[in-house]
Amino acid sequence: MRRATGDEPATVLYDVPGPRARRRNLLWTLLFLLALGAVVWWVTAGLAAKDQLTADKWKPFFTDARVWETYLLPALRNTVVAAALAMALALPLGALLGIARLSDHRLPRAAAGAVVEFFRAIPVLILMLFANAAYAEFTAVSPESRPLYAVVTGLVLYNASVLAEVVRAGILALPAGQTDAAKAIGMRKGQTMAYVLLPQSVTAMLPALVSQLVVIVKDTALGGAMLGFAELLASVRPMSANYGANTIACFTVVAVLFVLLNLALTTLASRLERRLRRGRRSTGAVVGADAVEDLAAPGPDAPPGRD
Repeated sequence: MRRATGDEPATVLYDVPGPRARRRNLLWTLLFLLALGAVVWWVTAGLAAKDQLTADKWKPFFTDARVWETYLLPALRNTVVAAALAMALALPLGALLGIARLSDHRLPRAAAGAVVEFFRAIPVLILMLFANAAYAEFTAVSPESRPLYAVVTGLVLYNASVLAEVVRAGILALPAGQTDAAKAIGMRKGQTMAYVLLPQSVTAMLPALVSQLVVIVKDTALGGAMLGFAELLASVRPMSANYGANTIACFTVVAVLFVLLNLALTTLASRLERRLRRGRRSTGAVVGADAVEDLAAPGPDAPPGRD
């Protein structure tokens, strides 16, 4: 490793680039920017040639409230409902499966492992299609509600299996001394899991949990593509058909709504994480040595005969 001399910044991660390396890096950066600019120009020119960037294509989203009332807001509501139901069911089911995989008993551990590995290996779209067929064949769910049921079922089965592994990894990442300390004070395994391991592992698991919740929101679009579920992505086709084939504008607006929805989810999770981290800090008062001596000294009302 080359040591930094003079005004060069010191680093222990990589060699400080010399004059030739800096020129080479600058050349590659310029070439990349030129290539990126060429791609952007090519895409923009193609869209402009097809009249996809004209103001008339974008005007309905700012001047016509029917676009939002008829298509976007109902589709957004369906997306939020499906994602919320899937999250509410997948989180506790995933936690239960993850804890079961850590059981000392072979039967629940093997059963939970089989469920997790089976549903994690199947694409979520196939799970939705199977669920839709099962609801049509064996239940009395109406055809109007069946796509929602199928989408939620597929999302729950797949994401609960993934979340189970997140929970298991988060618990196993804790130091073994946490469990040993809980056993030393006489806590049962269920109490250790509920009051010691899970509360501490939630903070470490939260980034992975939020990432999977974002996946749930995005995967609702699979139901619109294959099952006719009226979610955000499925609203593009009728909007484009009724507002002058403004496909690019419709896709852009839907993409922005997805970004805002996931941004709200990650922001909420970040606030929750900061709150959990603050809650783990000690807030109790520190007792000094003088106070300890005062507490240990017998008071005037202490019974005689005790030192």
